[in-house]
Amino acid sequence: MDPIKVAVVGGGLGGLCLANGLLKAGADVTVYERDASLAGRRQGYRLHLDARAGLALQQCLPPPSLELFQASCARPSRRMTVMTERLRVLRELNADPAADPYAPATLSTSVNRRTFREVLARGLEQKIVFGCELTRYEAGENQIRLHFADGRHVEADLLVGADGVNSAVRRQYLPAAEPADTGTRSVYGKTLLSGPVMDRLPAALNEGFTAVVSGRVGMATGLVRFRQPPQQLGLSPAGDYLMWAVTADRGRFGVPDDQLTSMDPASLHRLSGELIKTWHPGLRALHALAEIDETFAVRIRTSPPVPAWPPGRVTVLGDAIHAMSPARGSGANTALQDAATLCRALSANEMTAAVADYETQMRAYGYQAVAASSQAEAEMGARRGKLAFWLYRRLAKGPA
Repeated sequence: MDPIKVAVVGGGLGGLCLANGLLKAGADVTVYERDASLAGRRQGYRLHLDARAGLALQQCLPPPSLELFQASCARPSRRMTVMTERLRVLRELNADPAADPYAPATLSTSVNRRTFREVLARGLEQKIVFGCELTRYEAGENQIRLHFADGRHVEADLLVGADGVNSAVRRQYLPAAEPADTGTRSVYGKTLLSGPVMDRLPAALNEGFTAVVSGRVGMATGLVRFRQPPQQLGLSPAGDYLMWAVTADRGRFGVPDDQLTSMDPASLHRLSGELIKTWHPGLRALHALAEIDETFAVRIRTSPPVPAWPPGRVTVLGDAIHAMSPARGSGANTALQDAATLCRALSANEMTAAVADYETQMRAYGYQAVAASSQAEAEMGARRGKLAFWLYRRLAKGPA
């Protein structure tokens, strides 16, 4: 790669993976992150990673960071289960015992988001600038000038918007690609695997990913048992836990939407508890024993496909361009795939041609993933009972 100066706006998974790959390829890259630190705000907990992520990490990360990722991820799911709110099993799916769940080409495991971000940031300490909120950019003939909220400005040869679903880069560059609100809301929580929890945890939830279906309300749970405690690997302390998410149409929560999305964690915990108050005692106990301050709500949004645009000195990746429902577990995997695809293109072509090559590929697989998750979301709300069908489709993709 000819030395080019790349400004990556956003220090999420895709942006950090991209920065690693660009450094490995010889580029001059800086990541500009609006938060004050990697742990500046709640962004979710458990993520499922598959071969798309595995191959991207193998390509982009230096070997020590790849080894750290493999050591700090979670033990893979043994089984996935769909059950009713009374714990009646509807379907089970066992993991393939022959596949190596940690090898890049057959990766099938989960990660704790904060731990994973710290792994991706390892070695980038001098390349990440925190507290930089992009307000606008100016595209010149030979360079891009970035302007930040605190008055700073920098110049680069290439600007990559990796700044998520509320992307400032996309807002200016591709306003027609603004994500649409699906109307679905999820309240996420985290329950540590302490003695009282384990004593009351339904057996199926101890095997991996579980989907609980009950009319128009659902709960997804995902187990995180670290291969090695992160603190033993020089990362922030984290204990084993079960992530849960209570999901329904916004109207089911019984409060105005603006109130729901601005509630404090304790109020969200109480409200989501009301939605499952008739469920099996084991599920209610899982919810009741949660780390209440870790509860937060998410609006599910999805990006519309937009026609091809002329390539230039600005591009986008991840949720900034193809935000999607979590129904198929593709968001993080696709963002990491974007990072690797852009790195390969920049290593093989002149910059504008590389951006064109990357965007052509990204639009194809990215919008395909968006369409698949949007279809599942639409089917979920088509008629009563479709939530079960949506979760069946999610499970049909393989262990999470």
